[in-house]
Parts: sequence; structure tokens; C-alpha cells
Amino acid sequence: MSDKRRVVLKLSGEAFADPETGYGISPSTVDRVAKDIVAAHNEGHEIAIVVGGGNIFRGLSSAAAGMDRSNADYMGMLATVINALAIRDGIERAGSECRVQTAISIQQVAEPYIRLRAIRHLEKGRIVVLAGGTGNPFFTTDTTAALRAAEIGADAVLKATKVEGVYSADPEEDPNAELLRDVSYMEVISKRLRVMDSTAITMCMDNALPIRVFSMMGEGNIGAAIRGDDVGTFVH
Repeated sequence: MSDKRRVVLKLSGEAFADPETGYGISPSTVDRVAKDIVAAHNEGHEIAIVVGGGNIFRGLSSAAAGMDRSNADYMGMLATVINALAIRDGIERAGSECRVQTAISIQQVAEPYIRLRAIRHLEKGRIVVLAGGTGNPFFTTDTTAALRAAEIGADAVLKATKVEGVYSADPEEDPNAELLRDVSYMEVISKRLRVMDSTAITMCMDNALPIRVFSMMGEGNIGAAIRGDDVGTFVH
């Protein structure tokens, strides 16, 4: 067994979506992701999960289409709460205790985010799902993952995506794009590599938080990343 780790796992909306449409919530997809998380949790690792909401609502693209950016971002925060309740249900059915905390107050369905309470849940062996972003518009859920990881003293930020890791260019646009296995924070910023937004990268760099970017599609990849295995791209 690998050493016990405390990690923040960033799950995009794609971790919940129907594989064919990319939208909505697929119970089978949620169950698969939840079982991977619980398997790693059962080895003693402390896991906090930050969820996105793009499978339900994309705030930034809606703002680009003319909607007020703050309003669009708040709608996106509410979408992350829906995903958080879905993954909590999957985790609890897979056999682990789980708590949802939100940065916006929805007391009927989740606890408010309180840093020390989140840490206490982790220490008691519960998985914690963090929803509602930072509670502020203009910040992405990538930045939320970096912020929460720094706050709770995590060992790493793990970003589960639909691609294998970080590429030298967009693999959907450039067939010669190369998968990078090891890259520095400054390379990510200077080369504008698509890892996380610049605010999240800078926050991780300032707090010496390594980032692991990997595909959530591969069987067992989520558990491997939580354990600290060499999957995807390591940003440090």
C-alpha cells in the first residue's frame, strides 16, 4: 500500500455526464467514478472532491453569449451542487461515508463550507465533496480546487479530464500534439498549456502544490492518481 495521502480531486462535469451527449447525469458513470474513489479511500487516503457543473450549465460560455457574467457564474455554482449530491449518493452506495459542503448556503441539502470542519471530516474517515465553487463569481472550479487544497493542507491536486494528460498543443486540433509526462508550473504559464486557468496554476505554484492531470476514462486511473502512481502528467 502507498503512504496515506490527503488529496483534492477535481472532477469536471464530464465525470457525471452521459458519455454520448456529454450532458446530464449518467447514474452508471457516477457509479463507476464513485467505486474508484471508494476503493482508494478504503486504503486509508483522505479525499476531498471539488466538482464542476459543465454537464448542466457552463457559466463562462453563457456569459460569452450575452448573459451577465456574475449571474451565469452563480447558476454554474448551483449546477455543481446537483453534481455533488449525485456523487455523494454514489459514494455512500459504494460503502463510504460522505459529506457535502457548499460555499453558498443551501442548508437543506448540504453543510456550509467550513475549513476546520472539512478537515475534521477527513480525519474521521469521511470523503468530503466541496461544491459551489469559491462562492464568488469570476473564479473557476479549477481555482476552487487549488484554494481548497491549500486550505486543508492537501498533498496534491488531482485533475480528472477526458484526455490522457497535458499536451504540447490541443490534440483535437493538432495531430502532432505530444503528451507531456512532466512539466513545470512556469512552462504551463509561459506556453499557455491547457492544464488549469492561470489563477489556479499560480496558486498551486505559490503553495508548492503538485498537480496530476490524468484521464478519468481509463479503468482504475482515479485510484492510481489518488495513490500517487505515475499516470497522466505531473505538474510541479
